[in-house]
Amino acid sequence: MAEARVPGQRFCLYDAAALDVVLDRMARAAFPLLAGAEDPLLLGILRRGAPLAEMLQAKLKANHGLDVPRFGLKLKRYGDDLTLLHPDTQLTESVEFSARDVSRSSILVVDDVLYQGHSLARMQTYLVSRGVPVIRAAVLADRCCAVLPVKADVVGVYLQVAPSDVVECNVPPYEDEFKIEVLRPDRS
Repeated sequence: MAEARVPGQRFCLYDAAALDVVLDRMARAAFPLLAGAEDPLLLGILRRGAPLAEMLQAKLKANHGLDVPRFGLKLKRYGDDLTLLHPDTQLTESVEFSARDVSRSSILVVDDVLYQGHSLARMQTYLVSRGVPVIRAAVLADRCCAVLPVKADVVGVYLQVAPSDVVECNVPPYEDEFKIEVLRPDRS
């Protein structure tokens, strides 16, 4: 089922070839964070963070010989109450991840865009409640305007765009082409 596209002007900032280079750089930055860890894991935030985690996992293995387990976690967007924990936050994990002992894990959370920081903050709160001792984040695009005290340890690209512009990460299988676009919505 295709999503309705918001009307406006779209500008392609990075195409698939450019993002392949960006992912190589992200894997290079993620490698030292995960290589020495006792129990390294990749955790992709659904929707687009999950396939990005899969791409990063493949780059880590192909370029650095590091085979890291990967899981997906569904997180309701833009939550505003960080005191609520699973399942009240509509945070849904896979059966395999929920059964896993993560008390010695170093987890790299992967998402598409760091905007205000709500998703990463909620994820961090949840993982701390599970007893994860090391939590880091990787994002394909950082808009450089987080309002919460969160940051990504691994960043593909930094984008400083107008507050009214929307950064759209198009990630297969959710979109046909792997690219980053900026949408300038119509003002009508």
